[in-house]
Amino acid sequence: MKPELFHLEIKHIDKETGARYGILHTPHGDVEVPMFMPVGTNATVKTLSPEEVKSLGAGVILANTYHLHLRPGEEIVKKAGGVHEFMQYDGPMLTDSGGFQVFSLQKTRKITENGVEFRNIYNGDKDLFTPEKVIQIEEDIGADIIMSFDECIPYPVTHEYAKKSTERTIRWAKRGLAAHKREDQALFGIVQGGEFTDLREMCAKELAALDFPGYSIGGTSIGEPKEVCFKMIEDAIRYLPEDKPRYLMGVGSLDYILGGIERGVDMMDCVLPTRIARHGALMTSQGRINIRKAEYKEDFTPLDPECDCYTCQHYTKAYLHHLFLCNEEFGKRLNSIHNVRFLIKVVEGARKAIQEDRFKEYEEEVLRKYGDIRGF
Repeated sequence: MKPELFHLEIKHIDKETGARYGILHTPHGDVEVPMFMPVGTNATVKTLSPEEVKSLGAGVILANTYHLHLRPGEEIVKKAGGVHEFMQYDGPMLTDSGGFQVFSLQKTRKITENGVEFRNIYNGDKDLFTPEKVIQIEEDIGADIIMSFDECIPYPVTHEYAKKSTERTIRWAKRGLAAHKREDQALFGIVQGGEFTDLREMCAKELAALDFPGYSIGGTSIGEPKEVCFKMIEDAIRYLPEDKPRYLMGVGSLDYILGGIERGVDMMDCVLPTRIARHGALMTSQGRINIRKAEYKEDFTPLDPECDCYTCQHYTKAYLHHLFLCNEEFGKRLNSIHNVRFLIKVVEGARKAIQEDRFKEYEEEVLRKYGDIRGF
């Protein structure tokens, strides 16, 4: 990756915690970090238009390599001019490797040194993801940031299992790096190692020596206790280059987002805000709201008086309650608009706090104020 096309510019580091504020320069624009990235699995953030997502303050958004490979196929996306043209999003984009998805297919997949064999969930055909094939798929899709193919280690596992898996992930990272040709894409290495300090250190050091443009921290938020997750982050970050972006994969609750930022993470993503929105669960400055509850039937106040999103500026809890009971798609859209904006706004506040050297105070204030949504 050409440095002029992609690099992280660190502007300020919080004096107490080491949380970082900076600018991530990409081929499709510059974005501030730390950032929360909405997930658009099938080249769409569910129920929202690309213009809406950008208006909510999103910088990078995600698409999923595995799902786009299955439908419509990377060839179609490539013919469309790449994922930006295909979905008409003019900001930076990221694709994950599909590793988590194929490894979650425990009954139909087989792991070998070459890659992972699995069954197509739509037609039952056999398929194979190798590190080289994944890179080819991601190059065809055309996002600004792409992920190495890794083995996502479940929790808990033995040290022996984790060691063999982590060593394979390192070998796959080297193969993917050798296969990567596009100079307008930043390929990230993914640090695995389970909950084991020595394996996280080994993996981080090996990947750092390969000089990837950025690094992801994988294998977190898959069922381990929060203190274990935070230790995994710390065990990886201490060995990663300070001038490269750090991406914590798959976290979307306030305590994990802010905990990651405190430990030096720059990028985070999760499907959580839109997924729970479709089920009527909303994150607000007054705590968690389940809009389906009867208590909101005649509540004609805004969803969140402290929120600046379209939903909160135009609609009441009573209307959102009505839409949910009627299973109206518009209600799911309004709920999703709010939840995505809520998390992005919290991270905007974190960026400001870092620049003012008061991040820890801000983190404690947010978690105290928002109470029962910290573990969403």
